[in-house]
Amino acid sequence: MTKNHLKRIASPKTWKIGRKLHTFISRPNPGPHSLPMGMPLNIVLRDLLKFADTSYEVRKILQERHVLVDGVRRKDIRFPAGLMDVVSFPDIQKEFRILFNEKGHLHAIPIDKKESGLKPCKITGKSRYKGGYQIHLIDGRTLQVDKTTHRVGDTLVLEVPKQEVKEHLPLGKNMLIYLIGGKHIGDMGKVEDVHGDKIRYKSRKGDVYETLKEYAFVIGKEKPSIKLSA
Repeated sequence: MTKNHLKRIASPKTWKIGRKLHTFISRPNPGPHSLPMGMPLNIVLRDLLKFADTSYEVRKILQERHVLVDGVRRKDIRFPAGLMDVVSFPDIQKEFRILFNEKGHLHAIPIDKKESGLKPCKITGKSRYKGGYQIHLIDGRTLQVDKTTHRVGDTLVLEVPKQEVKEHLPLGKNMLIYLIGGKHIGDMGKVEDVHGDKIRYKSRKGDVYETLKEYAFVIGKEKPSIKLSA
């Protein structure tokens, strides 16, 4: 049985919270994101966005207003919102995307309404079934495709909540990547080479680094498909 809370001191390092304010903090329900990649709406609204001071106030906001995650209304304070998710507040016309900053913390940046319907999703797995292929995305989604061109490590830009594929971004040379792990987390750069399970890329500052392929999230060709900084 999953506990409703976890100790603040043991919470993921990706959560930017006061670890010694109280003993416990909300644990997200099982859902689309792993513990380091997402956090419950309770923390998003209270600690990241400062829209509430207490869990009681978060509950009232979720019950009385339309709070959407990737275009779907959510009422559970423990629903996990995480990397690349868009949290929307239609009543006040505000949209936020959850990303990593360069310190490795999940944070929320304001975005335009026209971008709120787009969500890049990294392909993390692929399986074959009679009639085609099923691909598994980083946020738990699965899609059925009849092409073999989709590879693990590529990115699909989806229109949410419809899950319509708007763009396929293959992992390869000269593609723009966003780092979601390692000591350069939150950085962006252009791929110079892919060999085995590693990637060499040039950062925005012009430095060349090598990182694991699993840390690379393709986010565009000539320019990023989404806004990555506030």
